[in-house]
Amino acid sequence: MHPRLAEDLNSLPELLDAARKLAGEALAGLPDRPAAVPPGAVSRAPLPLGGAGGRAALEEFSQRWEAGVAGSAGPRYLGFVTGGATPAALAGDWLTATYDQNPASGMDSSAQDLERETVGWLAELFGLGAEFSGAFVTGATMSTVTGLAIAREWLGERAGVSVSDDGAAALGPVTVLSGSPHSSVPKALSFLGMGRSALRKVPVLPGREAVDVAKLAEALGSLDGPAVVVANAGTVNTVDFDDLRAIAALKQRYDFWLHVDAAFGGFAALVPEHAVLTAGLDQADSVVVDLHKWLNVPYDSAVQFTRRRDLQLRVFGNNAAYLGEIGETPDFLHLTPENSRRLRALPAWFSLVAYGRDGHREIVERCVSLARDLGARLDGSPHWRLLAPVRLNVVCFAPAEDVTQDRIDALVRAIAEDGTTFLTPTVYDGSPALRAAFSNWRTTAADLDRVFAALERVAAG
Repeated sequence: MHPRLAEDLNSLPELLDAARKLAGEALAGLPDRPAAVPPGAVSRAPLPLGGAGGRAALEEFSQRWEAGVAGSAGPRYLGFVTGGATPAALAGDWLTATYDQNPASGMDSSAQDLERETVGWLAELFGLGAEFSGAFVTGATMSTVTGLAIAREWLGERAGVSVSDDGAAALGPVTVLSGSPHSSVPKALSFLGMGRSALRKVPVLPGREAVDVAKLAEALGSLDGPAVVVANAGTVNTVDFDDLRAIAALKQRYDFWLHVDAAFGGFAALVPEHAVLTAGLDQADSVVVDLHKWLNVPYDSAVQFTRRRDLQLRVFGNNAAYLGEIGETPDFLHLTPENSRRLRALPAWFSLVAYGRDGHREIVERCVSLARDLGARLDGSPHWRLLAPVRLNVVCFAPAEDVTQDRIDALVRAIAEDGTTFLTPTVYDGSPALRAAFSNWRTTAADLDRVFAALERVAAG
């Protein structure tokens, strides 16, 4: 054994204690850590040859890199709809690395059973029935890829061809309809060989990001064959929801696969006041939910659901002698793009056991309340104006004057350099804008006070 490995093995408890100490200090310092740390010039170190050992690696990380890590786990990071990691989820994630299970196969551990239990809990959380199966993936993008891959196989089934055997060319041109598709949708279509040009945008309702269902019906009626409809349960700019029940009802007249992007909006199902927004989610054929957003588990974690596991197996089935037979309950390596995968279910399992439906509902309610509070403050400020109602946890706004892309870019830089908070730019209804997304379990009213003060300071500066 390499001498450094042997040293670290013999002193492993001490090494883990040192890492725990560094992690504890980082978490304790989140209230004061800059939400964003604009990167500077970095001098790349040469590749280590002999190695310095684990303790020395910790020390070098602390000296060279730790100060440049953003406070994205903290309460005032409002960019990209980023959750944090609840205490229980963090503990589960540490154990995920400790046990280092590959839950792709069920031949050597009960890890797959834990994942199936967690997926079942999540399906119940979102009101999905027993006809849905699911699996953990890296994020909403890969959940979309998985769902649309199953949709592609469904299109092949309708056309009498096997896309999984003969390729996307056997299918020919396809049509994917959506009102306000997330950017991951054309990316997935490109990845899957259906092409970005397959996506056709359908008009949205006036002043909304929700699709006009009547226009969607017209688009479906103009087609010669089946299609894929991508609906939204929470858009990125304004958390707008398509009328899922009305869209699902169109299946009585038209033949289409309904894929619903509920990356973070799906968590509205936890709150009785907002659950009506997700009504009809159980009528989807495939569903996307991101867990490192509002479930507040560490990156990376998401789940995909579908009611057609048979088609999913046809797409992702992996036949090899060393993997054994594909049984009645397929191993996860036959259901997702990955063969090898970490036990992403464990942090989610920990957080659900620790806080339950009620604890996670409280996080959603508090985030919505804080977002609406920020919206009201911005609406009353002479420096800013709201661009849309604050429906759930995202505030979309712009300067009161001089709304140009250059001004928005300058504000994003100034806000990041201030360090109190971090926001991302966007474009809403053709106009450059800013977006503040509340999804971290740590965020409180005191944090909101600091965020608003920073925005006023930057606007006036």
